Amino acid sequence: MSEQAIIKTGGKQYRISKGDKVRIDRIDGDEGAGVEFDQVLFMGAGDAAKIGTPMIAGAKVSAEIVKQGKGPKLIVYKFRRRKNYRRKRGHRQHFTEIKITGIAG
Repeated sequence: MSEQAIIKTGGKQYRISKGDKVRIDRIDGDEGAGVEFDQVLFMGAGDAAKIGTPMIAGAKVSAEIVKQGKGPKLIVYKFRRRKNYRRKRGHRQHFTEIKITGIAG
């Protein structure tokens, strides 16, 4: 089993392992830059697993920014029947794609 971890960023939790590419909510940084996540909730595999209460002290996950971009267009349509009320609006969510380079704890 490969070493896995659960990190928290952008109000969401992601299960990752070394070498994974993950799309997360946008964080600042240029493509190719390194980032570190210190909010690690779980790490390890099998008997060597560590569970935080709520975070593991001193644990870090390092990653590299692969891409900054926008997701697919979503249509937000509001409608009230019999009231002549219609609103159509589009939205594209910003994301950052990262590649996990290391898990240390």
